[in-house]
Amino acid sequence: MEQLKFKNIAHKKGQPPGTLIYTGNKTDDYEIAVINYNSEEYCEHELNDIEECLPFIDSPKVSWINIVGLHKVDVIEKIGRFFNLHLLVLEDILNVNQRPKVEYSDEYLFVVLRMLTYNELSHQVDSEQVSMVLGKNFVFTFQERKVDVFEPIRHRIRNKTGLIVKNKADYLLYALIDIIVDNYFVILEKIGEEVEILEEDVLLNPSQEVVHTIHRLKRNLLELRKSIWPLREVLNVLNKDETSVINRNTAIYFRDIHDHTIQVIDIVETLRDMVAGLLDVYLSSVSNRMNEIMKVLTIIATIFIPLTFIAGVYGMNFKYMPELNWRFGYPMSVALMLIVGILMVIYFRRKKWL
Repeated sequence: MEQLKFKNIAHKKGQPPGTLIYTGNKTDDYEIAVINYNSEEYCEHELNDIEECLPFIDSPKVSWINIVGLHKVDVIEKIGRFFNLHLLVLEDILNVNQRPKVEYSDEYLFVVLRMLTYNELSHQVDSEQVSMVLGKNFVFTFQERKVDVFEPIRHRIRNKTGLIVKNKADYLLYALIDIIVDNYFVILEKIGEEVEILEEDVLLNPSQEVVHTIHRLKRNLLELRKSIWPLREVLNVLNKDETSVINRNTAIYFRDIHDHTIQVIDIVETLRDMVAGLLDVYLSSVSNRMNEIMKVLTIIATIFIPLTFIAGVYGMNFKYMPELNWRFGYPMSVALMLIVGILMVIYFRRKKWL
């Protein structure tokens, strides 16, 4: 997947700045959904063309326009033309490998985040770029796929509950970022449960499957770290700089998300240390098991050394060996071997080698 993304980025080589090229993996998902609301009214529409959302932008109510399907480059181009978005902003929307960041202009605010979801089947963390544009009374969100974590926000708007319907578009932006960060906690909880189960497996059953699980957890935590560390810088900017589209009363909520982000970073670092420690425990367990096996084999070989010597002496078949013609020669040699073997086992037990 990552190799394909980098391959798509290579298509931009030699193109001038502002060239609109989609760098993600094309899907069949495409949707333009609009939610227009205030504390008293609410309406929700699915549109066929971006031009149909123009009346909602001029509405005094808050409008949330969610665009799914970034492979529709012509739609993104129309949005830039109708709402006066800079070409570099449109380019960043289509370049789905952006680092989380925030950019200001006189009329809008542009935010890029990573939305993470946990795949229950593959136990992998799936990452998707979500771009947001905040205007005076509207918020655009841009997604590659239809899967998102925004449904609780839609539920609150539809049921007119919470502060979201009483505030302006900047509070909607806060709510969208907040639920993305809250979902990080959900993913970390699932990874934490896996780590707890893995701790027992590493000690009791250090198999190759355990190693694969450890490396998968390391990749998931690396994806989380790459998504969250830059987000801290984004929230630092949002909760300190007051702009024309974010008022002072809303800035305090962004400080709360910043605190949550610091907690997520701490948990990620703790889990990374635990997973790295599990790999060390696995290597130690395998080494200890190998040492135990070698110890048993060495003891067995040591016991058989004198027995082999006795058998070797009486297997030389020289003519003048007095015991060869003795009636009790064979039983005595076998008895001698048993006595030597038993005495060596007793000696090893007293030394606690066995």
